[in-house]
Amino acid sequence: MNKSSVFRKIKRVSGSFALLFIFLLLGINSLTLPATAATSGNNSFLVSLVPPPSEPVILSPLFDRGKVKLGITPTGWSNSDDRTIDLTPPIRDQQILSEMALAGFEGSQMGPQLPQDTAVLKSELALRNLEISEPWVGTLFTEGKDDETLAEFDKQVNFMKEMGGNTIVVAEMGGAVHQTNVDPLTNRPHFDDQQWSAMVDGLNLLGELANGNGMQLMYHPHIGTGVENLDDITRLMNDTNPEYVNLLLDTGHLYYAGVDPLEVAKTYKDRIKHVHMKNIRQEVLDESKDTGRSFLDSIRAGIFTVPGDEAGAIDFQPILQELATANYEGWLMVEAEQDPHQAHPLRYALMARTYLRDLIGW
Repeated sequence: MNKSSVFRKIKRVSGSFALLFIFLLLGINSLTLPATAATSGNNSFLVSLVPPPSEPVILSPLFDRGKVKLGITPTGWSNSDDRTIDLTPPIRDQQILSEMALAGFEGSQMGPQLPQDTAVLKSELALRNLEISEPWVGTLFTEGKDDETLAEFDKQVNFMKEMGGNTIVVAEMGGAVHQTNVDPLTNRPHFDDQQWSAMVDGLNLLGELANGNGMQLMYHPHIGTGVENLDDITRLMNDTNPEYVNLLLDTGHLYYAGVDPLEVAKTYKDRIKHVHMKNIRQEVLDESKDTGRSFLDSIRAGIFTVPGDEAGAIDFQPILQELATANYEGWLMVEAEQDPHQAHPLRYALMARTYLRDLIGW
């Protein structure tokens, strides 16, 4: 063997060790999980990391497994409201979807973190047996922007037709302060009677349009908006057409606003058709209220977490039991806007999924 051949072999071996070192240094979090990661399916080789329950399930009666789906929003991996707390570089959309599937979820909310090209999105979802649970539409009826609202709504209806879903989530964003640097509880908008009527009429119209397209309209009470607390929700449910306007139960936003999510579940169980399961860290909430912290700063401080986190203040068992007893049908979505530097996205997804498995039996 000549010297040049020996040097070439040494160079190849050295290169291999260098690549191995880089792999170990970066760790698996910097890599995209396999594109075929899925919860089930004939073409997948990765399945959920959450096994079936080994103990008797807690809820009784249970949800109908064929009529309820478990999903998770991308906000634990990348924050829709504040992209400044993303990892650098941000976690790739393929890894987000793969980790959702590995944690045993069936779908994701649509967001800017996911592929915006519908064909690409459908392909990535299909590889992992995932679905899109819902898009988001911020309405602006109280600002007289009906045409703008209707155009965006029509766009999202067509998107959900393409995705094979039937849920459209809306919230009135007129005067909203949740993305500004003010206390959202004390600076939220208060609509006058004319604005309220415009919103109600607009929501009834959107609900009718959704119904005509085989879909359901879900209204999302949201911190820092004109529909935030229990009085707002009660008025909205009384004034809107129950045939067309349904209620989204977001446990975290309700608790943040001083509303008992269980009370809302009991009162409006017949109109709740979509659920966001968001937990609250009580200590951070108290600090936010005491200091007038903004919504975004509260997120940065860690106000939200997932069901199953012992640091959370919300007891989800009676809420889910109320819904199961009422024969709830639809999506149960885990949601927690968290800083991925502080809260490992997959770890928290698994935490929530394991907790839900023990509650509902799958």
